[in-house]
Amino acid sequence: MLTRKQHELLVFIHQHLKQTGVSPSFDEMKEAVQLKSKSGIHRLITGLEERGFIRRLPHRARALEVLKLPESAASTATAGATTANASPRQGFAPNVIKGRFPSGGNGATQAAAAAGRQIVSLPLYGKIAAGTPIEALRDPSRTLEVPAALIGRGDCYALEVAGDSMIEAGIHEGDTVIIERCDNAENGTIVVALVDEQEATLKRLRRKGNSVALEAANPAYETRIFGPDRVRVQGRLIGLYRNY
Repeated sequence: MLTRKQHELLVFIHQHLKQTGVSPSFDEMKEAVQLKSKSGIHRLITGLEERGFIRRLPHRARALEVLKLPESAASTATAGATTANASPRQGFAPNVIKGRFPSGGNGATQAAAAAGRQIVSLPLYGKIAAGTPIEALRDPSRTLEVPAALIGRGDCYALEVAGDSMIEAGIHEGDTVIIERCDNAENGTIVVALVDEQEATLKRLRRKGNSVALEAANPAYETRIFGPDRVRVQGRLIGLYRNY
């Protein structure tokens, strides 16, 4: 769930990118959401980033990318971009996670083939721990249907979250997450990591020198540090699906 100000800022950034091709300035964002300080904008951006709605592009000042929109805003934002003669972006993704991916998953292939449809079925492979690592359990008989507009072009899967170690990043036990399969990720990205080829966990990735840290978003959990040969990235979080 987003706050009203987070929602307003996300829609404004999306529309500004569609109309101009560049991220808005902090002054423009302050004016758009009627805040008086840049620190308030920093907090909103951090909250949106932690929830997987945007990401900051490295090595580029003030560069933001919108990864997804709330369903309530997606049609409005797309309509606004179309009115401004900008091509609506395809592929906003909700956040996801997986422990052990098959080497040649077909989830992305199905998603790409179904790009023109409104609903896409993603393989749901079972539970991943967002607390003490556990091996992800595959359940190929189950699927998750999500709006096609929320899925990018990557190879995506759905997983269920067990544990509360990522709760301060907005990821709760029982949530269903969507992961884009990859074998590398930037520092600070929430990833699915496989530890010692046995334990799958969802954590924020930090690298320093030859060390790999898996960082929780809950002060009750310690950051775990490993050698580079003990951790294998299996995907990055791009979406979150929650039932109320």
